[in-house]
Amino acid sequence: MSYSIAVRALCEFTAKAGDLDLRFTPSPTALEGIVGHRTVASRRSEGYQSEVALEGLYRNLTVKGRADGYDPAQNCLEEVKTYRGDLSKQPANHRQLHWAQAKIYGWLMCCKLELAQINLALVYFDIASEKETCLVETFSAAQLQPFFELHCALFLNWAEQEMVHREGRNRAAQALAFPHADFRPGQRHLAESVFKAVSTGRCLMAQAPTGIGKTVGTLFPMLKALAPQQLDKVFFLTAKTPGRKLALDAAQVILKSADAPPLRVLEMIARDKACEHPDKACHGESCPLAQGFYDRLPAARQAASEVNLLDQDALRRIALDHGVCPYYLSQEMARWVDVVVADYNYYFDFSALLFGLAQANQWKVAVLVDEAHNLVERGRQMYSASLDQATLNAVRKTAPEPLKKPLQRVNREWNALHDQQQGTYQAYDKAPEKLLQALSSCSASIGDYLNDHPQGLDSTLQGFYFDLLQFGRVAELFDEHFLFDISKRELERKRQLSQLCLRNVVPARFIGPRLTAARSTVLFSATLSPRHYYADLLGTPANTVCIDVESPFDADQLQVHIVSRISTRFAHRQASVAPIVELIANQFSQRPGNYLAFFSSFDYLQQVSQSLAERYPGINLWSQSRGMAEAQRQEFLDRFTEGGEGIGFAVLGGAFGEGIDLPGARLIGAFIATLGLAQFNPVNEQMKGRMAAIFGAGYDYTYLFPGVQKVVQAAGRVIRTQQDQGVVMLIDDRFGESKVRQLLPRWWSIEPTLFHSAR
Repeated sequence: MSYSIAVRALCEFTAKAGDLDLRFTPSPTALEGIVGHRTVASRRSEGYQSEVALEGLYRNLTVKGRADGYDPAQNCLEEVKTYRGDLSKQPANHRQLHWAQAKIYGWLMCCKLELAQINLALVYFDIASEKETCLVETFSAAQLQPFFELHCALFLNWAEQEMVHREGRNRAAQALAFPHADFRPGQRHLAESVFKAVSTGRCLMAQAPTGIGKTVGTLFPMLKALAPQQLDKVFFLTAKTPGRKLALDAAQVILKSADAPPLRVLEMIARDKACEHPDKACHGESCPLAQGFYDRLPAARQAASEVNLLDQDALRRIALDHGVCPYYLSQEMARWVDVVVADYNYYFDFSALLFGLAQANQWKVAVLVDEAHNLVERGRQMYSASLDQATLNAVRKTAPEPLKKPLQRVNREWNALHDQQQGTYQAYDKAPEKLLQALSSCSASIGDYLNDHPQGLDSTLQGFYFDLLQFGRVAELFDEHFLFDISKRELERKRQLSQLCLRNVVPARFIGPRLTAARSTVLFSATLSPRHYYADLLGTPANTVCIDVESPFDADQLQVHIVSRISTRFAHRQASVAPIVELIANQFSQRPGNYLAFFSSFDYLQQVSQSLAERYPGINLWSQSRGMAEAQRQEFLDRFTEGGEGIGFAVLGGAFGEGIDLPGARLIGAFIATLGLAQFNPVNEQMKGRMAAIFGAGYDYTYLFPGVQKVVQAAGRVIRTQQDQGVVMLIDDRFGESKVRQLLPRWWSIEPTLFHSAR
């Protein structure tokens, strides 16, 4: 079996040495890099050749790439690198890597032209001054050949191991049997649809009820497709930590089956959760796990490659055993595993690692998007940007002298806008040009300062700089799918500060291309209706297949009651507390057990729970609190014991409204005292106006569809297996409206409306 690799990828694997150094210095953008390369080429003599395609063979390894330029008259091959700042401060291991690339290209050129020797030049082009620094050395073909062969041999040892792994993986995956005795009802339909979608290279949108085993039902067919579709990777993307855990559990079930393929499954987590030394900077002079990182990486990579399930704990153990950073070891292993379980942002964000690797390496990937209804709001967050005036003021006080003027100009333009505004909130068609110019100029000034002072900035100024970069990026993309708004807030002494926001409303333009870049993308959730709402906002391809998997549950397993004599509207909230308390207490006395009670806000939740505790002190209660850490969330869930009796209070749309699994007697019912509608405020009203202009359905797209989706997700916590029996009470008169009823699951049999004496 032959293996092919690009020159750059070969050198990054074999020639990187020394420390991991992530001190931030502004580097040229991709566009600036392209312009820089063209400028260098335009200065060369008439016979100069740009982008020279080269290819060479070592045993069964093909090495190929494009050399930046070759001057036949000088017999000089050039490797061009664009940069900003002081070249003398470039780390030695960066220079070493650049020379390695030049030497590999040099040997390939010697082979192509049958040269006995060649001049190699590293050309460093400063994009600010447009000055070139040329480092030229002469090498004989006899010197370059062993260098080329050494690096090929180093990589080939690894590549041959990888080829054996991939062949074994594909062979076993084709023979893989479903890891359970049989499919659950509906699960086979889902699995077959996923396999068909990846086989035909289409996007699939699958609405499948909670409890049928969607995680295994989607992952299993993707693994079966590895060989026939020649997939390199499967990306399993989740919105929240519980979803990641379910995916890892499903992978573990498959890995433990009798005929399990030798899969490598990697969990990727956020940098702040993986960091072992949060008090240290990411470079060798500060962090011991960054010092000599690339020298120790090969052994750590080899050890990690021998483990099937590289979850957070396993990867951390391997990293610390080899003295390397766990977070950056996970980034390296993303190249060499078969399945990656990660957050949405690893594939959909502007600078998403997994998407970038897939594009750079031309991987053929399949993408599974779990709880895909969350992708609308998460997409909006990823493609939005905001700046806070309080942060600007803090930065201005401590900024180095050269940055005070550009920051002052930003403050002046900001205040001019701020002072024109009458109310506390104002939306505009676009950001004012003068403000954008001031922000752009300030961003460039901070970038220049960083080039001259690579030791960095204080954390507040650096954070503000990153916010500026994101704001500038979004501003360039601004169109009718965005809002620009200013929100004022009162502070002490009647001062007002404001926040600027470039707010994405419709993320389809950015999500759509990511969906189509994969061989197949499967979006699955218990709540993906109405279909047109998700198709419009996520930009699914025109040939997307949509399925609605039948529920495996019987209508008599779940009693659904609409309590229509209670209104949970904000104006009626105080009056609703007492009747909701009586309703919960009555149900609990009739059938003691574990219940979840969902409310629209923490304030509403606390009012009802306090009143219930006062009137019925014998009922065991526990509540979600603001900003719960993962350990606290787990403690909340651990209270739902088999045979236990009590009521957990939670906010609808929060951590406990979806993605949690409490089967059997761990949860026998839910009270949902809200229609789930987004808060009525100026931002949402602007969103409604924009939705109306684009889709003609402002209220539905902004309030109704997302609200009912949260309700259905929360209700889905109750029935998890075909043995479960439970009750759901939908508390609000609006649940009786036909428009709302049509959005509820078809398998529900809604009981006659419950009337309650108290209003």
